[in-house]
Amino acid sequence: MMPPMPFPIARTHELLPGRTKKFLVDCDGREIEGFVLNAGGAFHAYVNRCRHVPMGLDWVENQFFTEDAQFIQCATHGAYYLPETGECVAGPPCGKSLVRVPIRIDGDLILGECPQPLPDDA
Repeated sequence: MMPPMPFPIARTHELLPGRTKKFLVDCDGREIEGFVLNAGGAFHAYVNRCRHVPMGLDWVENQFFTEDAQFIQCATHGAYYLPETGECVAGPPCGKSLVRVPIRIDGDLILGECPQPLPDDA
C-alpha cells in the first residue's frame, strides 16, 4: 500500500496570527473536516470535533479562537483547548486533546496528511 499523499490546506500568507481556515479531506473514504490555525506564527491543524461531544468547534463559521486568540473554544460547551497542543485545559473534556492533523510547510504551502488513527466520530 502506498503512503497517503499530502493535500494542500492553505498558503501561509492567508493565515495571519490568530486566524483559522477550515478544510475538508477524504481519508480512507471518510470526509473529515479540519481546521488550520496560526498561533503566534506557528501553524497547527486539528480535526473539527470537540472531544466531549462529537460536534464542530467553531462558534461562527470558521471562528475557533477565543476573543483574545489565546485558546480554541468549543461553541457548544465552552471548553478551552491550547492552540499549540490541542489539549483541553477548561471544560467538560479536560485532559483530552483534539485530534491533530499532521502538517508540514513546503515553501508557502501548508500541506496536511490524514490523521492516524481516524477519529471514531468523524
